[in-house]
Amino acid sequence: MNPEASRCLLCKIPLCSEKGCPLHTPVPQAMQLYRQGQLMQAAKLVFENNPFSVITSRVCDWKKFCYGHCVLNARKNPVAWYQIEQEISAAYLTQMHIEAGSSTGQKAAIIGGGPAGMSAALYLRRAGIAVTIFEKKKYLGGMLRYGIPEFRLSHQYVEEIERILRESGVHIQTETEVRELSTLRKEYDALLLSIGAQKPVALHIAGEEMPHVHSALHYLEDPDHITLGKNVIVIGGGNVAMDASRTALRHGAKVTVYYRKTFENMPASMLEVQAAQNEGVSFQLLKAPLEIKEHGILFIDCQNAADAQGRITTKILAGTEQEVACDSILLAIGETPDDFLWHNQRPKFDAQGQMAENIFAAGDYRLGARTVVEAVWSAKQASQAILAHLQK
Repeated sequence: MNPEASRCLLCKIPLCSEKGCPLHTPVPQAMQLYRQGQLMQAAKLVFENNPFSVITSRVCDWKKFCYGHCVLNARKNPVAWYQIEQEISAAYLTQMHIEAGSSTGQKAAIIGGGPAGMSAALYLRRAGIAVTIFEKKKYLGGMLRYGIPEFRLSHQYVEEIERILRESGVHIQTETEVRELSTLRKEYDALLLSIGAQKPVALHIAGEEMPHVHSALHYLEDPDHITLGKNVIVIGGGNVAMDASRTALRHGAKVTVYYRKTFENMPASMLEVQAAQNEGVSFQLLKAPLEIKEHGILFIDCQNAADAQGRITTKILAGTEQEVACDSILLAIGETPDDFLWHNQRPKFDAQGQMAENIFAAGDYRLGARTVVEAVWSAKQASQAILAHLQK
């Protein structure tokens, strides 16, 4: 029994759940069951709300979410609920089986088998909808499998959720890329687009097309077959930059992350930044890239300032250019959804992700590059909207 459970106050208005968690995980109820020794009942309660609890409790920024909103932060001693969630979710997942609801005779197609698509499939199967997932890659999981390295997240969790999907009757077609929607709209009663945000954002500077420049996302997909050399520069301050830098470090490189803002303004979880630092990744802050050269990159110093709305802007400091030698460069300045299905015109979504009469969206495709828990939250919203649409 984790001693953290005894410290929980079982708040009537739990900020960890109501304010700190996009999915409003029922922490007090689960914690009460855990205290009573009903670990699997606690895990079942959590899973039914969030089928990716075993993963979100490991990769989400709990300092920002549940842990960061615990009322005991006032005493600087918050409850580590995430530890208990990890424990019970992992134990529960291997014995988890779900029964599909009574068939409604309706069918839904999910394009994209990442966390949003997989979550939506489970929500819809429980409601009796026949579900097919179309995934262009060889395996399900999206960023969980192809973007987060296995030293940070074991693939076994995604594989267990895939097992649950298959057992529930979800039909999965991998290595199948959907390029247009007209045929699927005729065959299925509803479509859900959950194709992620896997289009790397470009720097738009000279030299970006050189062969020693790689997308960090593409590198993370297959790091064993991309040779970086001994001296690697990673440009960016998000979680992808941290994962890429730690992966390159494990492949024998000396790695330095360059970022144009401060640690406080990095989009990456500070947990991941600290892990990268602890492992030996170096950081150079307030540096903006100007030009990529054959054997290095030209940076310029910059400073940050807040505008009238509190947004951080970057000011370039003229005359501070410096060239830094390197063998290769990993670009990790962001990812954006690819709108090829809409002729590269960004579609509009309503509050629950509906795009057209029977087309819905979830995950990073709807939200932009965000966290796993937010992807699952958007899938829950979209699933509810699909069910409401199908009941009309």
